[in-house]
Amino acid sequence: MFSGIVEEMATVVAIDKVEGNIDFCLKCSFVEELKIDQSIAHNGVCLTVVAIEKDTYTVTAMRETLERSNLGKLKVGDRVNVERSMIMNGRLDGHIVQGHVDCTATCIGMKDADGSTYFTFEYPFDKEAAKRGYFTVDKGSVTVNGVSLTVCEPTRNSFKVAIIPYTREHTNFHDIEIGSIVNLEFDILGKYIARLQALK
Repeated sequence: MFSGIVEEMATVVAIDKVEGNIDFCLKCSFVEELKIDQSIAHNGVCLTVVAIEKDTYTVTAMRETLERSNLGKLKVGDRVNVERSMIMNGRLDGHIVQGHVDCTATCIGMKDADGSTYFTFEYPFDKEAAKRGYFTVDKGSVTVNGVSLTVCEPTRNSFKVAIIPYTREHTNFHDIEIGSIVNLEFDILGKYIARLQALK
C-alpha cells in the first residue's frame, strides 16, 4: 500500500522485452536500501523488485499492466515517479493508494494559476465502471502517475488538479504537456461504497 507521496524520480536506464513482459531497469538514490521482492510504485503502478545490480534495480511489468498503464510508452532516459510501500507507523500524508492503476487519461488542458498550474485530464467514460466507483468527485482524491491529488471541477469523464511548483519540480508533472498519457487510480474508498450500494 502507498500514500501517493512521491519520494523521487527514477531514471529508466534499460528496457528489455521478454515475451509479453517488459523488464525495466532503473536508477534512483535508494537502490542500496532495496531488497528483492520489495514493492515500489512506478507512476502509480505497484511492481516487484526482481533484481538489484550496483546502482540499479529491475522490475517486471506484465501484459495486462502494460495495457492498462502508460509504462509501455516509457523510453530509456524517461523519469518515473517512485514511492516505496508505506510504513504503517506514521502519518498518511496523501490518501490510501493501492498501486493498482485503473486506466490511463490524457492531459487536455493546462492553465496558469498565479505560479501553480491547473491540469485537466480526460479518461474514457464507461457507465458500468462508473457504477463500480471508477469516477472522481469534487474535493475527492485521485492518483495521477502515482501522485495523490485533490480533484476539482469533475465531469463525467474529466477532472482538474492544481499542481503547486514544488510538486511540479519534484515529480514528472514537469514533463506532462497537452496530449501526455498518465496513469489513474481512483479512490479505493469510493469503490467500496459503490460496491456496497450495488449489493443492496
